[in-house]
Amino acid sequence: MDAFGVKMAGAAQQNRAWKGLGATAKRLFMGARSSHDWEHTQRVCRLCRRMGPAEGADMDVLLAAGYLHDIGRCFEDAANGDVCHAEKGAQMAGEIIAPHGFSKDQKENILHCIRAHRFRGKAAPKTIEAKVLFDADKLDAIGAVGIARAYLFAGEIGARLHNPFVKIEAMPPYSVNDTGFREYKVKLIKIRDRMHTDTGRRLAEDRHRFMEGFFQRFLEEHAGKR
Repeated sequence: MDAFGVKMAGAAQQNRAWKGLGATAKRLFMGARSSHDWEHTQRVCRLCRRMGPAEGADMDVLLAAGYLHDIGRCFEDAANGDVCHAEKGAQMAGEIIAPHGFSKDQKENILHCIRAHRFRGKAAPKTIEAKVLFDADKLDAIGAVGIARAYLFAGEIGARLHNPFVKIEAMPPYSVNDTGFREYKVKLIKIRDRMHTDTGRRLAEDRHRFMEGFFQRFLEEHAGKR
């Protein structure tokens, strides 16, 4: 077999491995809250496929990390935020990716991507793959989908629709006042300026603009002004 044939055979083997990896990841989301479920993971992976080639990312690393980035989320939700799902997910992912034929450097990069994808996390994304994953995950938190997810999460934890009588930014997470608007004020409004890639910044600008308009209208309607 010539060099081209070896390369194509390796690619085919990796493609077969992807099916197993995706199926493994999907099973780990059984019973997950809808705001951070398998559908969220699929949307993030679609954004990774769109952004990764433009940014020169190793797509094997990026998509592996994309599939697995939120597998620790159920532990964070169960602990009301006291467990970091990025750290937990990286711990879990090491064993999952072991039989999938990644090089040592790729494995380390995949775990770094997972560990560094969280907005409030301690680890900063350093590789281009980690930066693309961070941006893709955050893009799914803003715009029309991001707004829908913010209110979906608020419903999951039993939060009210809105409370205009408190300083919403000072309210604790996982409380009755952890509303969709609180999420916007403490996190979503900041995401546009936290993008790491050119593609992410471009996509975030459009989603941010839509989100600003929505929440302005939301407050006006809630106050009976519209």
